[in-house]
Amino acid sequence: MPDTMPPLPPDLRDLVPPGERVLWQGRPATLALAREAFGIRWVAAWFALVAAWKFAAAATAGGLLAGLALALPYAILGVVAVAILLVLAWAQARGALYVLTTRRVLIRAGAALQVSFNLPYRQIASASLALRPDGTGTIALVPSAGNRIALLTIWPHARPWRLRHPEPAFRCIRDAAAVAAILAEAAETTVAEPVVAGPAIAAGPAALAAE
Repeated sequence: MPDTMPPLPPDLRDLVPPGERVLWQGRPATLALAREAFGIRWVAAWFALVAAWKFAAAATAGGLLAGLALALPYAILGVVAVAILLVLAWAQARGALYVLTTRRVLIRAGAALQVSFNLPYRQIASASLALRPDGTGTIALVPSAGNRIALLTIWPHARPWRLRHPEPAFRCIRDAAAVAAILAEAAETTVAEPVVAGPAIAAGPAALAAE
């Protein structure tokens, strides 16, 4: 990981107290997000199957040209649907920002309307890594009791199929194993530190929780 990083945008910078250091920041990989969150492969496969079925049925009865004429609209619709999903995935990936600091996880979610979430390591019960063969992966976080997040406010930056108890996640990031190692080391260091009583730090209305 590089020693220097670009400055955080104001909405996330305001959530990082003085003296806290940013360890890593990144975004989802667009194609991986389109595949994992938007199901682009399933959509493409469905339209391809329908187009092939229409072609076969029409070609058997009326010949090759009849088959092409009937299948072409479905193929075009499939291309348009895939293109729309790619644009949505690109917008979500571009609008998102994942950050690890020495004491917390920050997630900015949303394409048009952006919301920021602040999860101090002491308020994360556990984390898990789902790694793909290409090196991308998803790091899911389980908030401690009392720190639930509404799924609609953070999707698609959440672990799949966790509907009742959503788990915010670094979704479809590159070099996921290396990022997970940074997270594990930072969280272990923070949790091992003794808790010193002092004034609470206000994290702002967009934060999930404050340390």
